[in-house]
Amino acid sequence: AWAPEGRTEIDLWYISLPTHHLHLDVYQVLQLFKTLHRTRQQVFKNDARALEAARIKINEEFKSNKSETSPKKIEELIKIGSDVELLLRTSVIQGIHTDHNTLKLVPRKDLLIENVPYCDAPTQKQ
Repeated sequence: AWAPEGRTEIDLWYISLPTHHLHLDVYQVLQLFKTLHRTRQQVFKNDARALEAARIKINEEFKSNKSETSPKKIEELIKIGSDVELLLRTSVIQGIHTDHNTLKLVPRKDLLIENVPYCDAPTQKQ
């Protein structure tokens, strides 16, 4: 998207906010916007189509709600955005088609956790 030299899309959105929005909610909204884009870049790394689709969707969602003035609605939207970020970060794994019947999964290191072995006979707590 176009922005004057030295300005980003989010800077222009921030500048266009009504003055009654300039408090904690604005900080939270900006942080969420940046976090979602960082997460998008990590989750869809090396997948130009998915990166672009996620970028467009994030920007559209924020733009469609930029004139929201209800603190309750803003809080609700922040919660939804935070939940989406968590879901992307913890649940999305990239897959690469290696041939027409095979998909190679490429999990990020932060998704790999220690595997806790299953125990048929749990020990009794003393």
